[in-house]
Formats: sequence, structure tokens, C-alpha cells
Amino acid sequence: MISEGKGLLGREFIATRRQVLRGVGLATGALVGKFAVPRLLAQASSDAKEASGFKVGAFTSIYDPSVSGKKRWYINDHTFIRARDGQWHLFGITHREPAKAMEERFFAHATAPDLFGPWTKQSSVLHFDPALGETVVWAPYVLFHEGRYYMFYCGGGKDHAKYHIHLATSADLFRWTRHPANPMVVDGFDARDPMVLKQDDGQWILYYAATSTPQGGNHTVKAAFSHDLIHWSQQTEVFRDAETGTYGGPTESPFVVKRNGKYYLFVCTNRGYNETAVYESDTPLRWDAGKLVGRFPAHAAEVIQTPDGKWYVSRAGWGQRGVHVAGLVWRG
Repeated sequence: MISEGKGLLGREFIATRRQVLRGVGLATGALVGKFAVPRLLAQASSDAKEASGFKVGAFTSIYDPSVSGKKRWYINDHTFIRARDGQWHLFGITHREPAKAMEERFFAHATAPDLFGPWTKQSSVLHFDPALGETVVWAPYVLFHEGRYYMFYCGGGKDHAKYHIHLATSADLFRWTRHPANPMVVDGFDARDPMVLKQDDGQWILYYAATSTPQGGNHTVKAAFSHDLIHWSQQTEVFRDAETGTYGGPTESPFVVKRNGKYYLFVCTNRGYNETAVYESDTPLRWDAGKLVGRFPAHAAEVIQTPDGKWYVSRAGWGQRGVHVAGLVWRG
């Protein structure tokens, strides 16, 4: 049983996403359309653990989607993008507390003139479309390319071994149209949490969380490849954790940063709700679990670089009261 604390920094027991899912029977393979967790999940210390390659500062709250103190809403996996007009946009999984992951069926949207706000709540976007086989909309990632914005996201599916990653596009970040070529990727177990990186040769890599086989196995990060952001091929494993299973797992929310000839893979470990691990590699196609360069207390972390060259990381999640941002300082 998970204890509920008196506040966000109370002495709650740490509840991982996997424990929550298993507690309602999802880990046995049952598709449960509705489940709940306590309003507040435990939060790790705000002090970043020492890392050889970077340091993360204290987190600052920048946006809470709740409309009132009596109606708490959360944002989980999310993405930031700075539009061509200089306005910042935030998109993310959302639902009223307590969490009901299988009822997360549209994205929160907010805008701000600066990363630290003030943020203005906008109308939700991209409501799920059952006619297209969507059961949820999870974990958006947005990029800009040749005059349009591309949003990759998990659309779910009836079979957890064949989850879909979909694409929608927009000219203005407010109105989105699903691409007729969907799905972009089909994989399991619960293939989700897409992130896209462009290579120097123009090739795109789409990273996502999955397992070593569609029915389960080692928790992994996989990659697919494209030259046009539409046609994806050569799904391959780029990171493997020793832990095995199906739902949840220690390779969620993958995010890759290239810096000074090195590639850094950020993953949400779910070993304690708020923990992100970072691995270093010389290539964007393989990370070794032995090349851990640090951890910091964040769930569903995104990495942001502002126009002035400063780096930040974010965190959010169930019971976290919105989105928080901290400074990221690279060493070397």
C-alpha cells in the first residue's frame, strides 16, 4: 500500500510506475482502462547526485495545469519547442489526479514568452481517435522541419505487443493533422516515448522505449531510421537494461543529446519514481549500461537548450504538481 503524505515533500513511500501498474493487474497482461494512484507520489531529493559529465541544479516549478486547488491535474511525459516567433510551447500527457494512464487521451498545451514563464494554458490538442486504432495519446515529441512542426507520439493500440507510434503535423502548433502514413512504428511491449535526433548526414533517428521482443523481455531503447520523417525502417536496439518485464521499466522517456563528439542517453529508470540515468557513448547507435555517467532526480526528463546556449532539464509526472526545470551544467 502506498502512503499519502501531507505535502509534496512529505515522507511518502516511493512508488514506481511498475509497482502501480502491477498493483492493478496490468503486469499480468490484462488491459485495464481505468486505474488510480494516490494524489502524491514520493519525490526524490532536489539535490542532484554527483556525475562525471554534468551537474543538475535545483528544480523550479514553471507550470501547473490545475485549474483550482480542488481539481488537481498532472502533466507526465512532455516536450518543449520554441516557435519561429520566439514563443515557447509545452505539450504533455495530462489527466486529472489520481493518475489513470489508460485514460490519457489528449495533450495539455501551454505557451510562454520565456522558458520560465509566465505560462498560459491553451486548449488541449490531439484528442485520441479510436477510428485510427488509438487507445491513448502519450509522450509527444515536437520538432520543426522545412516550414512545419512534426509531433511524434504513442497512439497505443489494442495489442500491447503492437503499440503504434504516430505522427501529426502543424503549421502553427495549435492545429494538428494526423499523417495518412500512420503508424510510423509498430512495436511492443508498449512501444512509446518517441524522441527524434537529426544526424549530420541528414538522416533522422527515432528513439523509443520498448522491450527486446514485442511480447516482453529486457527493457530497451530502440531506434528507427528515416530520410524524410515519414518512412521509418531498420528498427534496432541501441540500449539494453538487465531488467526484464513488460509494463513500465527502466528505459522510459529516452532523450539523446550530442555534445563535443559524445552522445548522451537520458532514460527514466522508475527505480524510485523520480530518477533519470545518463549514459555516454561515442555513437548514437549503441550505449553500454556500464557507461553510466550520472543520475539526477527527475521523472520523464527532457533536455532543453535556449537560444543563449544555456542548458536545462525538466521533470514532471503523477502527483508532481506540474512541470519543473533545473539548470544543466556540462563538465568538460
